[in-house]
Amino acid sequence: MMTLNKSELIHIRRHLHEIPELALHEKETTAYLEKVVRRMPTRYLTIHRFAPVPTALFVRVQGSDPKRTIGYRADMDALPVTEQTGLPFASKHPGVMHACGHDIHMTVALGILSYFATNQPKDNLVFFFQPAEEADSGGKLVYDKGGFSGKFKPDEFYALHDNPNLPAGTIGCRKGTLTAGTNEVNVDLIGKSGHAAYPQKANDMVVAAAQYLSQVQAVISRSISPLKSGVITFGKVRAGVIRNVIAGHARLEGTIRGLTQGMIQRIDNHLKMIGDGIAASFGCQVETQFNQGGYWPVTNNNKLTHFFIHYMKHCSKVNFVYTQPVMTGEDMGYLLHKFPGTMFWLGVQDSSQLHSSTFNPKESAIPIGVNEITDFLKARMQK
Repeated sequence: MMTLNKSELIHIRRHLHEIPELALHEKETTAYLEKVVRRMPTRYLTIHRFAPVPTALFVRVQGSDPKRTIGYRADMDALPVTEQTGLPFASKHPGVMHACGHDIHMTVALGILSYFATNQPKDNLVFFFQPAEEADSGGKLVYDKGGFSGKFKPDEFYALHDNPNLPAGTIGCRKGTLTAGTNEVNVDLIGKSGHAAYPQKANDMVVAAAQYLSQVQAVISRSISPLKSGVITFGKVRAGVIRNVIAGHARLEGTIRGLTQGMIQRIDNHLKMIGDGIAASFGCQVETQFNQGGYWPVTNNNKLTHFFIHYMKHCSKVNFVYTQPVMTGEDMGYLLHKFPGTMFWLGVQDSSQLHSSTFNPKESAIPIGVNEITDFLKARMQK
């Protein structure tokens, strides 16, 4: 089925793996992707570089008898991780690595695109090679700047994420929430510094921060139903300059995760209330800032996901598994808030986990994924 054969796909993936780039700096990556696309038959293709976000790349395939436009997204950016795989095609960019498998995502998308570039689809297809998934909410950024308009506006959207916990080539999915939404939170507590020997003349923000953190622990355990899920983690705390000076300022930096947007908003409100209480109790200022961007929960559309699961489950060539929601974040969540669609897992079977310096997904998943998703899209166009 594939137009790009297995060896060509592996070559593409390895080259992409060698040139990882951070969010909104994917210039070499985008140029290489466009180069590969332009080698394909272009009779049905419209290749579009989106100027407001220069590393974003759209490729539209004109359908033969379209009744919808189907979007397919592949993210492009890498992580600030120093690779330790020892692979002959390891990252050539020091301190940057495709430790989340976006090189796999792009390669699978190119494989699917190469088939439809040669075999005109019935419906229109829009392939969105997205910058800045790991940071800076690239999907939301392109949406807000008008990238999904006119011929590039999808009626429904699909995307995959590789999964090292599933056998290579396995498709995993579920209705409802696939991955959690994430929200960054920064809390500044502002009091008054002073001499350690005269605490009555200062306003100690170390003590106030300790009380704040202690109260936060009760939000999940006592304010959220045990049948629902949420996470609050403050991973960074900074206060003071020296041991004998009372700290007049403390800063807490953390992350909130929830399986629904309503859950995240509820947690946000509780943190604001705790901040107000600490401010009143300690006579200090508490400033709370949230930054969620595009990292909304990945909520799959029921109707489209039902068809996706039914197809994958009953296709003899596909190893399909139902999966449970996870607390990792993904900015595809924002796009699925704007367009109905489905995100799913592609197994890549590795003992190392996503974002680790030794992550080495099995390349055998690539041609399997290309065939499975191409067949699904063809089936979808018949409905």
